[in-house]
Amino acid sequence: MTARNGAPATRDIPEQRRVLAVLVLAQLLSGAGLAAGITVGALLAEEMLGSTGLAGVPSGLFTAGAALGAAGIGRLCRRWGRRPGLALGYATGALGSLGVVVAATSGSVPLLFLSLLVYGAGTATNLMARYAGADLASPARRGRAVSTVLFATTLGAVAGPNLVEITGELALSWGVPRLAGPFLLATAAFGAAAVVLAALLRPDPLRLAQALAQRPAMPAGPPAAGEERRPATGPYRRGVAGGTAVVLVGQLVMISVMTMTPVHMQAHGHDTGAAGLVIALHVGAMFLPSPLTGLLVDRLGRRWVAAACGPVLLAAGVLAATAPPHSVALLATALVLLGLGWNFGLVSGTAMVTDALPPERRAPVQGLVDVGIALAGAAGSLASGLVVMLGGYPALALAGGLLALTVVPQAVWAVPQSGKS
Repeated sequence: MTARNGAPATRDIPEQRRVLAVLVLAQLLSGAGLAAGITVGALLAEEMLGSTGLAGVPSGLFTAGAALGAAGIGRLCRRWGRRPGLALGYATGALGSLGVVVAATSGSVPLLFLSLLVYGAGTATNLMARYAGADLASPARRGRAVSTVLFATTLGAVAGPNLVEITGELALSWGVPRLAGPFLLATAAFGAAAVVLAALLRPDPLRLAQALAQRPAMPAGPPAAGEERRPATGPYRRGVAGGTAVVLVGQLVMISVMTMTPVHMQAHGHDTGAAGLVIALHVGAMFLPSPLTGLLVDRLGRRWVAAACGPVLLAAGVLAATAPPHSVALLATALVLLGLGWNFGLVSGTAMVTDALPPERRAPVQGLVDVGIALAGAAGSLASGLVVMLGGYPALALAGGLLALTVVPQAVWAVPQSGKS
């Protein structure tokens, strides 16, 4: 980001404060919708399909839907700006959530699968909102801007799993299956977030960032000073490639282990309340540390925080693999580490990618990055049930932890020498 006079910016422009405030409000609402699928999606599928081996299908479907949503939202944002793109994404997620409720009530498996695919647009939007927080942020504060948007998801995302019992009872009183209750909450949460963004996200952060980037440039002269005016070529391609690799591996490992943890717990006698508590702690660890992570990314450097996510995810995998199935405390600790490692990778990887892109190229490339994240999550979700069926939950957790170590060389290689290292 450059200042309005063309000098490198070290502080955020005044409009950034309003943009972050609106994004925070929308994320507070949408977090509850994000938690529905990851808390009861696998359990609902297992109940309707009668097979543990297919329990990973819902997570695979809504992460595949997130891939489609990310691609569409990225294109829409490039053409019309962040406001219509994000608002439409949340509205689509609300429609999918409502479809899951109808499918569970009618017992229609095809409608369930289709609705989970559409629901994925809401989860994609929740994640893509972090880019809107970074659009107007100065390079020196970009990590903290991303982390502010992620942190705002915490309240709803943590509250959502703990409302499984309450929303289940509400669903039963309306003649809806208990496990569809969280998707009733998701319908309202995603719908409210769509209204907030459509009405209040003004100025549009991406459109304003593009306008500000163009102002200092002279037709025959060199580009204005500042990190975002550098082309995404040479070493800056490494920022896109390396940052993408870090978030892809983190998403693959996190989704795989997280998806099967409620199924693993239920198979060993734990009820949905215990599983909801573990997932709530996990989701809290995904978002709650974001302010500290953002500060570390800006102060210590992108590469070091990205590299740290590998060992943290390994520790999560080893602990999940070795924890006694009856120990809720140890499983919860493993899932907290899993969420923390994911957070390290997402915040640092997002900063790497955004550093490497000028505003006019940002939205479509960021959309493709999130397509990759969603596809990685879909692959992990679909494979997780089969791995557990063939080798058990410990094998899945340990394999994920070992895979996470591949982010270390990617992180060290990704950041160009002229960037924040």
